[in-house]
Amino acid sequence: MKYSELFGKSLSKAPKGAEAISHQYLVKGGFIDQLAAGIYSFLPLGWRVHQKIEEIIREEMNAVGGQEVFLPTLQPKSLWQETDRWEKMDPPLFVLKDQHQKEYALGSTHEEVITDLVRRMVKSYQDLPLYLYQIQNKFRNEIRSTSGLLRVREFVMKDLYSFHTTEEDLNDYYQKVLQAYKKIFTRCGFVVKVVEASSGSIGGDVSHEFMMLCSTGEDKILFCPKCDFATSKEKLSQCPSCSQSLKSGQAVENGHVFKLGTKYSQSMGAYFVDKDNQKKLIWMGCYGIGLGRLMATIVEAHHDEKGILWPKSVAPFDVHLVEISNGKQINKAALKIYETLKENGIDILYDEREGVSPGVKFADADLVGIPVRLVVSDKTGDKIEWKNRDSEKTELLTSQEVVKRLKR
Repeated sequence: MKYSELFGKSLSKAPKGAEAISHQYLVKGGFIDQLAAGIYSFLPLGWRVHQKIEEIIREEMNAVGGQEVFLPTLQPKSLWQETDRWEKMDPPLFVLKDQHQKEYALGSTHEEVITDLVRRMVKSYQDLPLYLYQIQNKFRNEIRSTSGLLRVREFVMKDLYSFHTTEEDLNDYYQKVLQAYKKIFTRCGFVVKVVEASSGSIGGDVSHEFMMLCSTGEDKILFCPKCDFATSKEKLSQCPSCSQSLKSGQAVENGHVFKLGTKYSQSMGAYFVDKDNQKKLIWMGCYGIGLGRLMATIVEAHHDEKGILWPKSVAPFDVHLVEISNGKQINKAALKIYETLKENGIDILYDEREGVSPGVKFADADLVGIPVRLVVSDKTGDKIEWKNRDSEKTELLTSQEVVKRLKR
């Protein structure tokens, strides 16, 4: 991709009222654009990051047996009345009427829809266990939508729902998903801690949140530096698992999982017939991750005073090539490198803009935060300057050396 052709350029100033670092940098860098309070458009740079996160999540969900579906956003009132949540959701549902005056909600979650689907299609114990997930838009009627992608009204969520014949099977699968979530967040560049949480209006007896340690986080947790223990309770003086002294840290919540038990299957009549031909309630779990919030948290955890430092796994491009040229010779050399890297399957953003100073190009490269910056100029001669985004060190390499290093 050539920078001059990229839709959504960098801005010199952060939007007014943007307090969160992720809000400032994602708007300034041309990743997102605000349409209204809590409602954002993802521009090409931002959507590339979003898709990288989506693929990491999809791979890990498939690895624990998930089957991907896509469920309706528009949900009839009657389903929500079955679970007595039509007027009890927090935040409240976005509600609308069609031309026949029938009421619908814009889905903030999909327990009712997925339970209805399963109760009509699952009949026997032989149909279970079943793990269904989607990556789909959700709507939350937040009173105060601030902090960019950290608190929004419309967002994309991965929600997985599991269905089981016994509580024991639910417990086993719940642990598998906990481990899958740890893998997801580790691949996105996080230190993750799991804490017990309130089930809220989703329900269920057991619930856990995944907290990303981050200096700008809005939540405070205590965690053990030796083992995996973490808690949001501040009264503990040491780790109950290994007696190590606990440390405190700021964190951002990025995933929430629930053992729903038979809450929804009971209220909606979701049964299966067991081996003895006995009718029994299906046991359920649900597991969510907000993708935009996760993207923002990556920025909160990976940035400096100049801009974003994307982890390689989710960066919009592999490399940012900057051409510093006053003549056709350098332009020709840079273009050749650009084509060579593309031919070798390397995803590259090429800043070939004319009439833009080197200082502006370098500042944009730092702001956008692609892991590797390459420079071609009169000073580099027949070589290429290599610089990692998180380092001040530079090296001069041949094009062959650049390709080899990037393909590692």
